[in-house]
Amino acid sequence: MGSSVLAQGNEGGGAALDQVIGMSVAALIVTVALLWIGYLHRMRRITWLHNLAERTGRRFNRPPWVALQVFLFTATIISALFGFIWDVSLHIGKGRDAGPLANPAHYFILIGLFLLFIAGSMAIVLPYDKPGPAAVRITNSWWAPVGGLLMATCGLYALIGFPLDDIWHRIFGQDVTLWGPTHLMLIGGAGLSLIGVLLLEHEGRLALGPDARQDGWALKGLRYLSFGGLVIGLSVFQIEYDFGVEQFRLVLQPMMIAGAAALALVAARLTLGPGAAIVAVLLATVLRGGIAWFVGSALDAPISRWALYLGPAIVIELIALTPLIKRPILFGAIGGLGIATVGLWLESLWIGAMYHYPWPTSMWPEALAMAIPVAVATGVCGGLFGMVLTGQRLPRRAVGITAVVVTVLVIAGAVGNGLRVEVPENANASVTLTDLPSNDGQRMVSADVQITPANLISDDPEWVSILAWQGGLANDRGLVVDPLERVGPGRYRSTQPIPVWGSWKTVLRVQDGRTMAAVPIFLPEDPGIGAEGLPALASSTRAFVPEITVLQRERNFDHPSWLFNVASLVVLVCTLILIALLTWGAGRVNAKELEARSGAAPPQAVQPQT
Repeated sequence: MGSSVLAQGNEGGGAALDQVIGMSVAALIVTVALLWIGYLHRMRRITWLHNLAERTGRRFNRPPWVALQVFLFTATIISALFGFIWDVSLHIGKGRDAGPLANPAHYFILIGLFLLFIAGSMAIVLPYDKPGPAAVRITNSWWAPVGGLLMATCGLYALIGFPLDDIWHRIFGQDVTLWGPTHLMLIGGAGLSLIGVLLLEHEGRLALGPDARQDGWALKGLRYLSFGGLVIGLSVFQIEYDFGVEQFRLVLQPMMIAGAAALALVAARLTLGPGAAIVAVLLATVLRGGIAWFVGSALDAPISRWALYLGPAIVIELIALTPLIKRPILFGAIGGLGIATVGLWLESLWIGAMYHYPWPTSMWPEALAMAIPVAVATGVCGGLFGMVLTGQRLPRRAVGITAVVVTVLVIAGAVGNGLRVEVPENANASVTLTDLPSNDGQRMVSADVQITPANLISDDPEWVSILAWQGGLANDRGLVVDPLERVGPGRYRSTQPIPVWGSWKTVLRVQDGRTMAAVPIFLPEDPGIGAEGLPALASSTRAFVPEITVLQRERNFDHPSWLFNVASLVVLVCTLILIALLTWGAGRVNAKELEARSGAAPPQAVQPQT
């Protein structure tokens, strides 16, 4: 597809201008109204906001600049998570949107992210006095809690992803994948906001000092839920794998699970004590599983699975029974190692039972080579975060910064390796289709596939499957994933009826080590993006091509390569800035807490739980 097509209003090239203008005007009006309310509160011309926050704070034994925000955040992040899973499900089942306002899931995402930004901003605006020792001076009489600043920053980062996403689509077309750079901004900002929430809640406990009462069951549950939310937040990058439409190598999945588990569960166990890791993953499962069930059953959309994390949680709890729990950084490193080995093996049992693509034995050497360093590094960061949340003195600043930088580099190296793919040359697939009876008269077929050369695929590949998707929610929820049965050298057979009609996009997919390629079987004509149809012939031989050219038909490749690289670099820089701010915030909270404790008679530190 060319840039001239995009200029003529290509459906794959961004939202209609009337929708962009409408959303911008609505956002501007709401923003101005919120700024006005904030100004009136700071000038003490209104009292209702202060009174509401005070009542909430007294009810839940937290300062007013914490309690209201944490409960608002809990509701809004659930809204954003629901909208996000529903949105991905709609794209998988139906295809691209007619526009941002034509997709009902977008409203839940926008409301959730906007209220995330509001929750952080309220924590900044509400305090009349200095809210704890770590507070940041804004004016001579205005101080803001670090957690509130970080929440607002994460919310703003995610919200900026929406207009940037439209610009991105106008330039590069619609990259129908979760791992588009601007898509990662949206989910990354929401996921990392849990770190800001946990820091804000910790600042609130510090501010209460000796007047703090024992937390009630509701507040304890909310703290456990926050760590469960952190597990989910760090897991959203895996969503394509949860639906069985991953467009990247399978070896990335165990690495992502190990990294998320090490950071979240190490910090949870250090902060909340025995059983915390298991409670956090159970709460995450209830929330994530509940939303998946509702989207799949009540809304009749494609069903997603989710990583269980119970195996990694058990590993962390067992390691915590040793003296390592008294040395958080070492505990995090050993915990990460345990998660990336025994924990992943236990997780693989769940993956094998629930997911479309189990982890083949042949993948484990590379998976461990990626997962172990990532989990050890994120485990160390989880240990450092747990030290902050329990008031233990962090090592020298250079040590903490080095740990974060090394973690970023290790993750980047693992991801870079996972993104390396090869498309076989002089290889093709001969596909023979046999028509099957159909109740509604639409064409359903079985497929017999012969791959040439016959030894192209090993005996234990990640997958050889047929994917049919975007067929419309009324038709098998618009998604069919069929791992093929091997019946001979290079020969495979379908195990369920395959749709080759209407808006279905039906593709043979192969992933074996670094080999990742596809052969289209049926593609409908798509005038909106200027794409011709590809008929489902009774017998055809077609060459393997890069998957991206088939699964992301709406994407525009007619642009200078440097432009895509520069645009991706801008998103990367923004992400690194956000990580740096979160690191700074955690370090500041820890340093100021220790300073305040050394100069105060009663200790205000949260006691580490073993």
